Amino acid sequence: MNNMPLALIKEGFMKNEEISLLTKQKLALSLKKAMEKKPLSKVTVSELIKDCNINRNTFYYHFSDIYDLLKWMLEQEAIDVVKKIDLLIDTEEAIRFVMDYIDTNRHMINCAYDSMGRDEMKRFFYADFIGVMKNVIDSGERQLQLTISAEFKNFIAEFYTEALAGLIISWLKNDHTPDREQFIQNILFVCRTSIPHMLRKEAEKENNITQHLPGL
Repeated sequence: MNNMPLALIKEGFMKNEEISLLTKQKLALSLKKAMEKKPLSKVTVSELIKDCNINRNTFYYHFSDIYDLLKWMLEQEAIDVVKKIDLLIDTEEAIRFVMDYIDTNRHMINCAYDSMGRDEMKRFFYADFIGVMKNVIDSGERQLQLTISAEFKNFIAEFYTEALAGLIISWLKNDHTPDREQFIQNILFVCRTSIPHMLRKEAEKENNITQHLPGL
């Protein structure tokens, strides 16, 4: 009996979480539909809440603005999925998933790009992709049984984040139109060969420096 109040509170919390998720998903679907008809910059909160039959306060309870909703939608549909993939083992699966997502949602992502611009689009994803790349570097360090400074790991994570984001945006905007399969294989080749090589070389360098320090 003593546990009943806590159980009821927990059940109520779970229901609220489910309702909140459903509301977010409805708003995301509404945003997608709106972006099929107009640029992102022309989409208004008023039309989204009307389409979803919710009030303005409900929208702002969940999101600070339409860009916040867009970011949540992209995170739910793509970035969070990629984060759950072991990129060191399943790099190809992750890259193919991203490419398929871009092809399926090319119009929506192009609308976002046209409203935000290339630099803003890169900043938009940077915080999420840098975390993904840091996990790849950390996993590589563990699997290769190396010890590397945090400074160098941060550097190469930033390097690959910038490079991959730029390549993906170029693919999206068709700045370059290489064969899709060749494009994927080129990314895989660079990631699979250069990351382990750089980690090993940096570990050797840091180890040599440590051995030659005075008093060691």
